[in-house]
Amino acid sequence: MLDKKTVRDLDLQGGERVLVRVDFNVPLEDGRVTDDVRIRAALPTIELLLGKGARLVLCSHLGRPKDREPETSLAPASERLRELIDAPVTQASAVVGDEVKAQVDALEPGSVLVLENTRWEPGEKSNDPQLAKQLASYADVYVNDAFGAAHRAHATTAGVAELLPAAAGLLLEREVDTLTRIVESPDRPLCVVLGGAKVSDKVALIDRFLETADTILIGGAMCFSFFRAQGTPTGDSLLEEEGIELARKALAKAEGADCRLLLPTDLVLGKAFAADTDRQDLDGTDVPDGWMGLDVGPKTAADYGREIAEAGTVFWNGPMGAFEMEPFAGGTRAVAEAVAKAPGITVVGGGDSAAALASFGLADQVTHMSTGGGAALELLEGKPLPGVEALDHAR
Repeated sequence: MLDKKTVRDLDLQGGERVLVRVDFNVPLEDGRVTDDVRIRAALPTIELLLGKGARLVLCSHLGRPKDREPETSLAPASERLRELIDAPVTQASAVVGDEVKAQVDALEPGSVLVLENTRWEPGEKSNDPQLAKQLASYADVYVNDAFGAAHRAHATTAGVAELLPAAAGLLLEREVDTLTRIVESPDRPLCVVLGGAKVSDKVALIDRFLETADTILIGGAMCFSFFRAQGTPTGDSLLEEEGIELARKALAKAEGADCRLLLPTDLVLGKAFAADTDRQDLDGTDVPDGWMGLDVGPKTAADYGREIAEAGTVFWNGPMGAFEMEPFAGGTRAVAEAVAKAPGITVVGGGDSAAALASFGLADQVTHMSTGGGAALELLEGKPLPGVEALDHAR
């Protein structure tokens, strides 16, 4: 459980300036937000603070700009926020500076100012003390509700928290509590579903769950590192060479663990990574030359579905195959449907898994869908998150 102060602990009398680090790193198309899940996730904290008459200064990054690139402006996110809340919302023209200071000073209680993309400032990622000091001067209190950036020691996630009374937002609190419970006190059995391309991205997670989970189900291109570690031919399948030895070690550890590590038993193959390529179902896992595995097969999908249905807690991170191409979406769809129907606690670790759930219309049928892919993985691996560590301890 989170041992930090939360926004509910703040003694706000009305009129206080509150700097809130939100995660408005949302997809844009033609200057409009195409997926507002992260903005909606911040609303409970924003509305709680507005209800107490606070003057809110919101800050967030968006994308990975190299400079002040107009296409990475937070203006579209501000516009979407304006549509979602009953409060005045103003978009600042910069992150810091005299004009921004004037806009902060002009804020009325119950109103919102959204600063520009924090990564427009080079000092953001380097946690520059001067940038943190400037940002801190705009507020009386700091709240971090950006779980998706909590694993970064940036000026807006760590630096400012050292200079102001600092508390967690409702979203960050829920994320930490939900994910911590998975490894510390899950309802049993705990079934972990891991997909994606690289074993190296998930090796620390696999290692941790081999000690705490009851079953780990492996899918996605990362399964080919495991197959190669077992001496199974993988044809032209996407293969992370450095993942082979990591997979070999994981398999060895699984032999002495109480956790079962399961691999696909059948595959869907394609000649090329394309939706219109030749396709065939493979009853087995020996991929012939000239073919690549692009999805788990129907038998594997059914077996994994049964494991998920019997679990008390399910954690899913990573697709089972190239779900963005319909001929190879079956395995991921089957897992998504099984997770959505599972009677136990179901947690999805953001990223491609969340995108898959959304594409299948199942996003609202899980217990918790994390807004932070990297942050969620690091928390589950047992790593401290700088954005959480910097907050004030609860008394």
